[in-house]
Amino acid sequence: MNTPKTEWPSSLGDDELEELDQYLRGHVGEGDLLLDGVHGLLSALAVGPTQVLPEEWLPEVLHEPFSDETEGNRVLALLAKLNDSIGAELDVDAYEPILGEVETETGPVLSAAGWCEGFSRGIDLRAGLWEKRLADDPQLMEMLGPVMALAVDEGILSADADFEKLSDEEYDECLTQVPGVLNAVNQYWHEHPVTDAEIEAAVRPAEDKNPQTAPPRQRSGHWVH
Repeated sequence: MNTPKTEWPSSLGDDELEELDQYLRGHVGEGDLLLDGVHGLLSALAVGPTQVLPEEWLPEVLHEPFSDETEGNRVLALLAKLNDSIGAELDVDAYEPILGEVETETGPVLSAAGWCEGFSRGIDLRAGLWEKRLADDPQLMEMLGPVMALAVDEGILSADADFEKLSDEEYDECLTQVPGVLNAVNQYWHEHPVTDAEIEAAVRPAEDKNPQTAPPRQRSGHWVH
C-alpha cells in the first residue's frame, strides 16, 4: 500500500493548544502576542516570500528565560509543532486561523485582532520584500484584501482614506476567506519568487536606518504601518 504524498497534518490537539496558551498568558507583557497572535505571525511566515528561521521569529514570541530546561523544551516543541502544522494544513485545505474572543453585550464573539497583529508582525520580518512587491503588483494587494480589511477594522493597519467599519456579516465573510487568501498568497510567491535584486534592495535600506531616528513602530498596543 502506497503512503499518500500529503498526509493529514499533525496539528496541536486541544490540550496542547491550551497548554501553549496558558504559558503565553503567564509570560505576556504589554504588546506581546498571545496564541492567536503567534498563529498569525507564523501564518504570515508560512506564506511569505522567503524563509524566516526560528532564531528570527522566536524573539517575537518569547521574551524571558525559561524557568527550567524541561519547560523550555516543552514550549519550544509546541511552537515547532504549531509552526509545522500551518504549511501542512494549507496543503490539504484544512487551515483555520486561531482567533481570540471579546466580550460584547450579547456575549463573546470571535475577534481577528490578535491574529491580524501577528500576521502584520510576520510581514514586518520581511517588510522590504513585501512592501516592494505590494507596490509593484496590484494582484498581491488584491489577494490580501480580506485580511487587510480585518486588520484595518481592528485598528492594526491604518487606512489611507475614511474607512467604514465592517458589518458583522462583512466581518464574518472576511474571516471565512482567510484560508483561501493564505493559499493564494502562498501560491503567488511560488509562481513569482523574489529576485536577487529585490533581496539586495530590501537589505540595503534596513542597514541604512538609524535606530535613533526611526519612528516608534508600536502605538497603543497596535502595530502601525
